[in-house]
Amino acid sequence: MPRYFFIPLLATLSSPVFAAPATYIIDNNHTYPRFSYSHFGFSTQESRFDKTSGTIVIDPEAKTAAINVSIATNSVDTGYALFNEHIQNQDYFDTAKYPTMTFTSTKANFDGDNISSVEGDLTIKGITKPVTLTVTSFKCMPHPMHKKDACGANAAGTVKRSDFNMGKYAPNVGDEITLSIAVEAVKE
Repeated sequence: MPRYFFIPLLATLSSPVFAAPATYIIDNNHTYPRFSYSHFGFSTQESRFDKTSGTIVIDPEAKTAAINVSIATNSVDTGYALFNEHIQNQDYFDTAKYPTMTFTSTKANFDGDNISSVEGDLTIKGITKPVTLTVTSFKCMPHPMHKKDACGANAAGTVKRSDFNMGKYAPNVGDEITLSIAVEAVKE
């Protein structure tokens, strides 16, 4: 066998193999950002948004991820149509002027092969503040129905309404809001 045959073989064996980053498209049918807050101390109220889009790019070898989420603020669902309208006004989400809010990651932290938290910028009503979301579950695997790879996660963090010019009735209606998101995304 000629010597020159081994040169490409040796080059292949000595080069590290890197997995390319994979892009996942958020599945709006299985992604629900939620928020909860104290209502006069009587109870913790929970609401959600019904329209979400975005991408998640994960490179498991490099232990990096980039997450971009856009939420239609007029898709807020409190379970009560009149209250949906009320929190879309200027004192709260001001959906006529700010139809979307966004989360853009700046750093993903890994624990082994799993994302454990995501740091990023949350923009509501044109105001951007840093937020850290703790990831309580994370899993990637072939999706049995889509016949493609998919990833899913649950994450949560806290923000203050007043930081986003939405502090009306605080502190009676809690200023601290717990944000949580159940997200599923399918590989592009």
